[in-house]
Amino acid sequence: MNYKEIAKETIGNLYKAHNSIRKSGIDEKLIALVELRISQINGCAYCCSYHAKELSDFGFEQDVINRLPGWKHTNAFTDQQKLVLEWAETIIYSKDDWQNIKSKLIEQFTEREFVELTASITLMNTLNKLRITLAEKD
Repeated sequence: MNYKEIAKETIGNLYKAHNSIRKSGIDEKLIALVELRISQINGCAYCCSYHAKELSDFGFEQDVINRLPGWKHTNAFTDQQKLVLEWAETIIYSKDDWQNIKSKLIEQFTEREFVELTASITLMNTLNKLRITLAEKD
């Protein structure tokens, strides 16, 4: 199903929001890292491939990209990257300790960056679900 064409304005607005987040000033590498992790959690094969290549283009070593599913158990990621990944999983899994993690994020990011990051996480979750349920398999 060509869902992007069927609901062109609606889906287009979602992609406009995605582009806006990417231009917001928050580190694109962090956003791409989070987008890959969310895509892995949701099982969106297309998005996993896309964001893994994107991270590679940003200079991430393949070994680091391969370690993303086990990010909690490796030193391959910075403390900031781990915090952002923790926030993504907290939102996706609706964990109860979100306020504690939010406090840590507010210490490291501006309010705008925090909002953009959170919007990115929820938007990627939505885009994954749309692709998985409406697109043809790749």
